[in-house]
Order: sequence, then structure tokens, then C-alpha cells
Amino acid sequence: MAAVVSTLFSALDGVVEVDPAWHFPYFDDAMGAAVSEDYEDVDVLVLGRVTYESFAGAWPDREAAGGEDADFARQLGDVRKVVATRGAQDLGWRNAEAAPDVVAAVRALREDASVGKVLVAGSPSVVRQLLAAGVLDELRLLVHPVAARRGGRLFDEGDEVQPLRLLSSRALPTGVLRLVYAPADLPAAQAYEDVAGSV
Repeated sequence: MAAVVSTLFSALDGVVEVDPAWHFPYFDDAMGAAVSEDYEDVDVLVLGRVTYESFAGAWPDREAAGGEDADFARQLGDVRKVVATRGAQDLGWRNAEAAPDVVAAVRALREDASVGKVLVAGSPSVVRQLLAAGVLDELRLLVHPVAARRGGRLFDEGDEVQPLRLLSSRALPTGVLRLVYAPADLPAAQAYEDVAGSV
């Protein structure tokens, strides 16, 4: 079964709609290495439409320009890209295909024996859908030590809590935390009455 992994930049207050004003001051070689680790051995890249348009608007030109990030740009161009969109138009970048039902598409990828790793890059709305459907194996966050104060957050209002289990944590030199979570159950079935004697 393929592993489905998500990677997101986040502010301390949960904002994942990245603003260059708070993101780039913390980007260094250590963060670059963490991002590169996420993209290692990726067989399929899953993107929401907004994230796809951002990628497709930048990386093909960088590949053509042949600069220092041309190899990474070529890697992104070559990888199979599944885009969460109901549109039928040409997506305009090689190896990109539309997925009107992204949850069904990711379920199929998980069961495909030829696929080892599926990476969901950015795309918080897709991440929320996959978590809710139980088809996301890891949530990888690079949490910046800054309160963004505005912008879209990873978790929106909902009726149910979303428990997670911490798999690993690492502090980068800039104070960014590299946190890796997996979906989980709550650690215990208890309420305030059960712990009142200890608090």
C-alpha cells in the first residue's frame, strides 16, 4: 500500500496560507533539506487547484531557465501530478491529470502496487478532505515561530475533533519546528470527572 504524505508550511497560529513576509525569513539550508526529504522518492504528487496553478506558473519557467533550481523543477515536471479540479481543460503542464474526486483518486493510488509514495504538497483543502476520509498517513508541518494573524488555516470549524499522534519532532536553527504526525485516536476515553483529582 502506498504511503500518502502531506507537507505544509505553517505559522504558529495554524495559518498555512503562506505569506512570503513571514515564510522566507525562516527559509535556510536546514528547511531546504527538510523540504527535499519530503520530495524524495515521490511517485505521484497530489495538488489542489490553487497550489497547482502556483506550481505550474513558476516551475516550468524555472526548468527552462536552467538556473540553480532547474533540476528540482525538472523533477516536478517529470513526476505524475494529480490535480483536484472538476475542470476539463488542459492543465498545461506535462504529466498532469485532473481528478474531479480527489479522495477517490488518492484511495486508488494507495491500492496501486506500482506506487510507493504519494505527496500532497500544500493544498490544505485537499489535506482536510484526506484526513476526514482516513486516507492520509502522515501530516508533515514546518511550523514557523511567528503568528501570521491572517490567512487560511489548516483546520477549519467542524463538528469533530481530529486527534493526531506525534511521530517525530526536530527544531531547526531558525526556530522552525519540523513536526510529523499520523492520524490517531484520542489517547483515553475520559472526561473531566475522571481527572478532577489530578488537576
